[in-house]
Amino acid sequence: MNLCLQRLDGRQTYDYRNIRISFGTDYGCCIVELGKTRVLGQVSCELVSPKLNRATEGILFFNLELSQMAAPAFEPGRQSDLLVKLNRLLERCLRNSKCIDTESLCVVAGEKVWQIRVDLHLLNHDGNIIDAASIAAIVALCHFRRPDVSVQGDEVTLYTPEERDPVPLSIHHMPICVSFAFFQQGTYLLVDPNEREERVMDGLLVIAMNKHREICTIQSSGGIMLLKDQVLRCSKIAGVKVAEITELILKALENDQKVRKEGGKFGFAESIANQRITAFKMEKAPIDTSDVEEKAEEIIAEAEPPSEVVSTPVLWTPGTAQIGEGVENSWGDLEDSEKEDDEGGGDQAIILDSIKMDTGVEVSDIGSQDAPIILSDSEEEEMIILEPDKNPKKIRTQTTSAKQEKAPSKKPVKRRKKKRAAN
Repeated sequence: MNLCLQRLDGRQTYDYRNIRISFGTDYGCCIVELGKTRVLGQVSCELVSPKLNRATEGILFFNLELSQMAAPAFEPGRQSDLLVKLNRLLERCLRNSKCIDTESLCVVAGEKVWQIRVDLHLLNHDGNIIDAASIAAIVALCHFRRPDVSVQGDEVTLYTPEERDPVPLSIHHMPICVSFAFFQQGTYLLVDPNEREERVMDGLLVIAMNKHREICTIQSSGGIMLLKDQVLRCSKIAGVKVAEITELILKALENDQKVRKEGGKFGFAESIANQRITAFKMEKAPIDTSDVEEKAEEIIAEAEPPSEVVSTPVLWTPGTAQIGEGVENSWGDLEDSEKEDDEGGGDQAIILDSIKMDTGVEVSDIGSQDAPIILSDSEEEEMIILEPDKNPKKIRTQTTSAKQEKAPSKKPVKRRKKKRAAN
């Protein structure tokens, strides 16, 4: 096996990325950063009825969620094959390995037991999700405290943290997953592959082990054939890495417990570096304002004097002003095409006034000389030409009255025609 391999991020073949553990204000909440891969772990508990076949054992439940916030490739509301595989691997690593004493979670045999739920949320995806998730799960379980209970006969009393101190879980060992990526059918081996390396790898081997070098579970995927010596070599490497990670976890838990006892500040906000943009604290810089007036006078003295030319405003109408060269307001002026239309319409009205038509079209000159010209060939259709500053309602009353005056003159003409026809 050729071990001389150069990685994109500058790491050696067996190097892990930097691991950072931070705790929240509540017990059982933590964030684990494996390089740029970030996982949030949260543990909760409740009293439920036990399973029928295990009446004296508590219940453990693990749930890992992959959201689009971590990577755009993850689809919301749908369990992908990767998610199912990761959940099953976590259950085999933590629940089937008996790392937690489930019998200590029993309150009343056959009636009440504690159900421990571990929720893991992937905040950012940069490869090796299973290692970061296993570390976050075991750290959250070690940091969690459940409420204390007491049983008197058939009565179960649940105490708040103010009444009694919460009780930690009984943990036998801490299994941690270590991932190995293989390339060119097992010729090259890498520990802790990142997201780019996972895209081009041929196979993946995951070994879950505790610090006592006990293998809790092992899983190979990718369809590659591994030799016995390769698997044994990977198990030795995993034992070394698990011991280092376990020591880091114990040190982080000890520091958090020490800060809580001393009454110091703790939580996610305190773990953010002050140099970052997202910091909640900023040092105040002192500002000397004693010589502000002297500096202002020096700046005014060194500046160029203002020009003596002052622009005079042009008053077009009362209440308005114009400074500089401007253009007169042309709003309301008619364009050339509109002017021609208006002139053509006036000529047509004059011609119609001088022509007498035999088809029954009547031209009415009612009112003054400036009155509009009204053309009507029937009582139903009327054409009214409106001019500015005139009221169209008055014109309509005049036309109707004109028709009423002319209507009686037509009836006697028709009677005369009937009399002549009778003669």
